[in-house]
Amino acid sequence: MAVDMLSGIETNFGSVDWVIVAIYLAGTVVIGLYANRYIKNMSDYMVAGRSLKPHLAVATMIGSELGLVTVMYSAQKGFTGGFAAFHIGLIAGIVTLIVGLTGFIVVPLREMGVMTIPEFYEKRFSRGVRISGGLLLAFSGILNMGLFLKAGAIFVAGLTGITDPTYVAIIMTVMLILVLAYTILGGMVSVVITDYIQFIILSIGITATCAISVYILGWSNIVNTITSIHGEAGFDPFHEGGGFGPSYVVWMIFTAGIVSCAVWQTSVMRACAAESAEVVRKLYTWSSIGFLIRFMIPQFLGICALVYLYQNETTRGIFFTASGALVQDSDLTLHALPVFLSQILPAGLIGIIGAGLLAAFMSTHDSYLLCWASVLTHDVIAPAAGERISTKARLALSRLFIFIIGAFLLIWGLWYELGQDLWDYMLVSGAIYFTGAFALLLLGLYWKRASTVGAYLALISGAFAVTGLTPVKNALGLGSLSGAHIGLGTTTLALVLMVIGSLLFPNRPSASESKEM
Repeated sequence: MAVDMLSGIETNFGSVDWVIVAIYLAGTVVIGLYANRYIKNMSDYMVAGRSLKPHLAVATMIGSELGLVTVMYSAQKGFTGGFAAFHIGLIAGIVTLIVGLTGFIVVPLREMGVMTIPEFYEKRFSRGVRISGGLLLAFSGILNMGLFLKAGAIFVAGLTGITDPTYVAIIMTVMLILVLAYTILGGMVSVVITDYIQFIILSIGITATCAISVYILGWSNIVNTITSIHGEAGFDPFHEGGGFGPSYVVWMIFTAGIVSCAVWQTSVMRACAAESAEVVRKLYTWSSIGFLIRFMIPQFLGICALVYLYQNETTRGIFFTASGALVQDSDLTLHALPVFLSQILPAGLIGIIGAGLLAAFMSTHDSYLLCWASVLTHDVIAPAAGERISTKARLALSRLFIFIIGAFLLIWGLWYELGQDLWDYMLVSGAIYFTGAFALLLLGLYWKRASTVGAYLALISGAFAVTGLTPVKNALGLGSLSGAHIGLGTTTLALVLMVIGSLLFPNRPSASESKEM
């Protein structure tokens, strides 16, 4: 419905821009084909042979996390929340810096030589915990990226002016096929290379777009318009009645801060792929800047989109009510950024920006596809089979899972009704995994008495996070509870259950420990 409402808006995206996008995307496939020659085993495929140097590790970390979906959900938060949304980026940057300086969670994982978080579960607890945790991680992760294609479709529709849903679906299918091609072939090697290229192009393009936006709109005009639309809530995330509030800020400290850099598997894979523990520290210390700007710059563009669309006669009637209030439609507000870009960027430049963002879309997909497929193979199938699967079979299984996950994403992403901001959907779906995983990592690494029973209880408690999804909340009559309240409650439950379970059902000492006693 939102696409139909935008059918009368003209775009600056022209033929030359289509050529730029086509050349760029074709180049990524060539990279995937080239990278395939360097894949000899699962270590090469999953963590690039653990050979990432600091500069390349930082670039690929930021490049992967600064995907199109990140730009879209961050811009949506800026559009709906104003400057108050900046607290998310500030928290992400500060917490990532602290993790880099202290090595919290990520350095012990790298020193243990694990490739995935569930692999740590087996070393610390049991093989059963690893298999259970791997299944939960893969389920949560796949559901978490379920709307990436939807965000990509919205971006293509808004930027190019294509309003026919059939054509949008075709374009997204083609892009998914390209992602599947070079991820299946090249694994982490192709991911690292494309992330590095995307990081350079996207950094230049987004910075230029911010400068153009301020030049066209004017800084004082931006501030005054946000004040007019959002009032004090547009600047203060703690303001009562605004889009955030104290509990939301606390939820961001945990999710946008700790989880996004030290618990979420796609980020931890970068730490596992680093050359040494020292490189891990440097990776996170320098990446803190990237975690800051990956939220704040897209949020600022969302703020600029709000100002432009509010002051434009054609678009004001679409995104705002007659009284000037923002229309509360999550699908519609996701269209704000691409529509804004299609209006202010000239032909040629819009193609470069579009190619960079579409490449970012593909880059995020390849990282996530590789991550979840590898978890299913490395942490579920292989352990369940007693580690008797050959390297060739593991690679084949990982590639098969990538294809199956891609098919699911195409169906889920184009048909699921969002019902909440994209960022909040991703946090809730991800919480199914990371609320329990945080308890296992924190207590497993830093508390000797953490036990297998406690680990199982913590993992099971994560299932309660699914109640934060809008359709589930509505079905259970929990509409008054926010995703932040549900997420914080589930996190607390996981920690408490793991402590209680560990105290009541401690692990039996090993033979060597018994002799020492």
